[in-house]
Amino acid sequence: MKTLIAIFLVVTLNVAFGISVSVAYSQNELETFDNEPPLIRSLLERASVLMANENDADATWKAANLYCEAARYGSAEGVYRLGMLYAFGRGVPENRDYAANLFGIASTHGHFEAQKMLETIEIKTADTPLCVLEAVAPEKAAKTQYAQYQGSPAIDAYVAQLPKSKRWVVDLVGTISDWYKVDEKLVLSIITAESGFKVAAKSNKEAQGLMQLIPETAERFNVKNAYNASQNIKGGVAYLRWLLSYFRGDVTLVVAAYNAGEGAVDKYKGVPPYKETKAYVKKVLSLYQAKRHSYDENITNASPVLTKFKQKGV
Repeated sequence: MKTLIAIFLVVTLNVAFGISVSVAYSQNELETFDNEPPLIRSLLERASVLMANENDADATWKAANLYCEAARYGSAEGVYRLGMLYAFGRGVPENRDYAANLFGIASTHGHFEAQKMLETIEIKTADTPLCVLEAVAPEKAAKTQYAQYQGSPAIDAYVAQLPKSKRWVVDLVGTISDWYKVDEKLVLSIITAESGFKVAAKSNKEAQGLMQLIPETAERFNVKNAYNASQNIKGGVAYLRWLLSYFRGDVTLVVAAYNAGEGAVDKYKGVPPYKETKAYVKKVLSLYQAKRHSYDENITNASPVLTKFKQKGV
């Protein structure tokens, strides 16, 4: 029965769009919904407005209702965005099975971001939210209870003083960091140094969002909208994961490379002699207070800097 539900939804998407599954979404279409029929475009735009509303406690759940409706009309974008809400438990209860299945459905229609999400979340069932199949409201997430954050004293102190309006970022970091196997304390320390938890932060070097992704890094890690918190964190954490592999868990080099680029660290065979980078490394390490981190050596080859260190017996 579960498989039939998933097949039903895929068929619904095909019929509603009147296109083959090979059609992909471009970046502009993802951001503006210009490729969507007027009714679906209206639903997605209304949902986007709700998602930006910090004054309505139920705004995200209301957006989920609109994404459900858009999905019933055959919108792969609506399916993907609903999947993101279930993946991170925003507005609706966190449910990775729902999220994975929704990403799988959207990806069959060439939805690029859904395909990338499937790299970090595994499809285990064909469970689909009932609101996608019937005109019913999705279940509502329980009111968030922020647990006491466990970590190093310095980053603990900073996180503890965050206003409630920014605490959701901590939860989001916890979820994404867990998927990528990167210590959330390191990610929170980077965000603190980069943006002070300001979603709309932008530097004079065009670095954007919470983890201050420059356009080249955003493109490298498939971030379409650097001011979207989940996309931004996912891209930043993916970069950290790569750097941890490249520098084999040496946090000092990873943090230096996050600020100045791995090429600069390789060039100077360590922390580059830039005033900004030195201050940045000092600040992040004072918050994170750890010099080593686990890593996956299969992601990339080690930096030549490490090879030279090893040859010298360092």
